[in-house]
Amino acid sequence: MQSSLRPLKEQPFNENDGQLVLTHLLFAFGALLLGGIAGLLQGLVRGGTMKLPHGIGYYQLLTAHGVLMALVFTTFFIIGFLYSGVSKSTGKLLPRTLALGWTGFLLMGFGTLIAVVFILLNKATVLYTFYAPMKASPWFYVALALVVVGSWLSGYGIFYQYYVWRKMNPGRKSPLFSFMSVVTMVLWQVATLGVAAEVLIQLIPWSFGWVDTINVLLSRTLFWYFGHPLVYFWLLPAYICWYVIIPKIIGGRIYSDSLARLSFLLLFIFSIPVGFHHQLMEPGISDFWKFLQVVLTLMVVVPSLMTAFSLFATFELAGRTKGAKGLFGWVKTLPFRDVRFFAPFMGMVIFIPAGAGGIINASYQLDQVVHNTLWVTGHFHLTVASSVALTFFGIAYWLIPAVTNRRMTPRINKLGLWQTWIWIIGMFLMSGSMHTVGLVGSPRRTAYTTYGGAVEAAGWIPYHVAMAIGGSILFVGILLLMYIIIEILRSPKGAEIEEFPIGEEQDGAEEPPKLFERWSLWIGITVVLVFIAYTIPVVDIINNGVNSPGYKTW
Repeated sequence: MQSSLRPLKEQPFNENDGQLVLTHLLFAFGALLLGGIAGLLQGLVRGGTMKLPHGIGYYQLLTAHGVLMALVFTTFFIIGFLYSGVSKSTGKLLPRTLALGWTGFLLMGFGTLIAVVFILLNKATVLYTFYAPMKASPWFYVALALVVVGSWLSGYGIFYQYYVWRKMNPGRKSPLFSFMSVVTMVLWQVATLGVAAEVLIQLIPWSFGWVDTINVLLSRTLFWYFGHPLVYFWLLPAYICWYVIIPKIIGGRIYSDSLARLSFLLLFIFSIPVGFHHQLMEPGISDFWKFLQVVLTLMVVVPSLMTAFSLFATFELAGRTKGAKGLFGWVKTLPFRDVRFFAPFMGMVIFIPAGAGGIINASYQLDQVVHNTLWVTGHFHLTVASSVALTFFGIAYWLIPAVTNRRMTPRINKLGLWQTWIWIIGMFLMSGSMHTVGLVGSPRRTAYTTYGGAVEAAGWIPYHVAMAIGGSILFVGILLLMYIIIEILRSPKGAEIEEFPIGEEQDGAEEPPKLFERWSLWIGITVVLVFIAYTIPVVDIINNGVNSPGYKTW
């Protein structure tokens, strides 16, 4: 069944708010294109099908791909999306909110440009994890600091808008979209404290030569304090779409506002003190502290299952209201020909194997088999590059028309469906090959090599070629996405305004507990968990960690 793409007669998106949102989105998709080019070349080299021109290194491309795709594309898109929802759910953005949003954008954009320049100059080939003791130019780390500070200012703008709305509406529950946006940005503010400490206290003084050595294990621990919550910073906006946007698109209602809020709060408190599960194979960290953080990691399964239950309940209830019969009759009522639904829905479906792979990565014994193999890269591409990216694409197809007061035409919808299928096929080949060859030992973060003609390594080559084919298909998907965005921006303006779909609650729904918006409680619980999980091991790492000078390995 296909839902109507006919836009609703609603108020145009505020022009000033729309400019802020659109600028973030276009910058994000520019980063996606550049990162996609780097990824394509990287895949072709890894598959043994091409050699790079002199002066361009494989690991230089790997760094550009990771930084542009995993950090820049996601952060700019998320902030733009959150600002759009906050504007729509709380009213026109306040002057101070706009000022913070634009200042944050300028700082992040300037920092991104500096970082990309130094990556292209081959002075920052340290991968997106920028692990010490590999040492980049100090200006690369300064650029990263600007990106982080800019994102903080953007978050402050959302907090301010939310604070003023609550002050002007005492006793009322906040709009669900705005509540979820605040949770997402509070998570980001807390998580980035780790990488900010690493960059400001360790990497910048070390790279400028003000100190001779760096505590390598402390550096990696601070990065992964940030690195795993980063995954949930990507996922929570996708969850906002699934919880709040999709019910409206399918003609249903939000199953439970209270359950949605609780799931976000649980994801917040359990997603931060878990970084050690990325360091299970590293020496210098006690098994007890690794085990504790693995337990906290697996607690995230609870809100994830709550989300799955809520979504399928929403689908079924919407179908029943349309007359669906039988156990699975409601499936036929879902608007699979509407890209606003289809792209995020496929992201939901892919998140099932992606989540299962995450449980494997976080399991102490199983991680020993897959750690530092292409399995991990395949898992990463199922989560952020599939579940998250497909959801973001689906959002963009209606959000860009909504903020520009243009039309999402049937042709654009059809092109979006094609782009979604291209992405799914490409990712199936690439990620599937990564998972499979990772299980037989092919390492990640390595350029093409025959390992001296080793027989075992020769068996990996067909999978690497399949990865290159899948990556090429994905790049076609990126090019089609760029074409669609141009088509949207050129589409006609009309009297009818494109819908900004925000779902409504079920009739008779109970009010969520006021406890859910006592931020001091939830932030306090998180701080306690962080202190329990990190204080003793970090003190030990500071006292007993190995200090190293910097190295340029490229």
